[in-house]
Amino acid sequence: MTAVKRPRPPSPAFPVPPAGPAGPAGPARDASAHSCWGRAVRVAVPPLAVLAVVVGVWYTVSYLALAPRRCFLLPPPHEVVTDGFGDWPTFHEILTGLGETAQVALVGLAIAAALGMLFAVLMSQARWVERSFYPWAVVLQTIPILAIVPLIGFWLGYGFWSRTVVCVLIALFPIITNTLFGLSSVDATHHDLFTLRRASRWARLVHLEIPSALPAVFTGLRISAGLSVIGAIVGDFFFREGRPGIGSLIDDYTRGLESAPLFAAIIVSSLFGLAVFWVFGLLAHLVVGDWHDSGRRS
Repeated sequence: MTAVKRPRPPSPAFPVPPAGPAGPAGPARDASAHSCWGRAVRVAVPPLAVLAVVVGVWYTVSYLALAPRRCFLLPPPHEVVTDGFGDWPTFHEILTGLGETAQVALVGLAIAAALGMLFAVLMSQARWVERSFYPWAVVLQTIPILAIVPLIGFWLGYGFWSRTVVCVLIALFPIITNTLFGLSSVDATHHDLFTLRRASRWARLVHLEIPSALPAVFTGLRISAGLSVIGAIVGDFFFREGRPGIGSLIDDYTRGLESAPLFAAIIVSSLFGLAVFWVFGLLAHLVVGDWHDSGRRS
């Protein structure tokens, strides 16, 4: 009995490389790198385009819209760079003032965050606390800060803590409102689940309400971060004891008609506020993660 020969499968037209260690294929790596570069371009190009338009309008106003004798009101960007950032004594003075203002802003923001979240938690746990304190929080937000800054100076002096109180007053309300909103917006079905498990009020607060409120909390912190920088600069205008902050320098440059250092100080203070805003956005992404839209968009 003769054995039946099985047909041999056809050989491939091209040699197949031997199997190597598992890893992404070359085209997959190229596609991943291309997508990363594409995302970077999509993120970076729009703000850079807006910056180019702003610089172009700035040059147009400086050279065409203003008379030559009034050009000091808006110096062109290159003069701001050379006279404000390129002149080391002036730039060192601006950085020193920024350091003083940053200390005030960060301390005021920390105090406002602690007080705001504490009051928001208390108000979320008892309706009578919310009815008692929330209207006064709204009143505090509506008081013109420039009207009470002199009173703060009369009461507390004209140093570091007076400026810190101004930051706290400005930055407190967004933290209270956003934290209270987050604590009050927990899904009712999640509350029902904790009720079925007979969870205590403390367990409900720690394991359900506070984690669910984190996106709203970080939104309030990002808003208050910029407001605290504004409050520190406003405090510098009025409280001159101790080392001058960047607000004092802005006031001095304005009085001396030093336009280039003035714009440099304004740009530096704005970049500091933007950096603090980005830091809280990064913290929101790290803490919240990808389970909420705010964490993914941060």
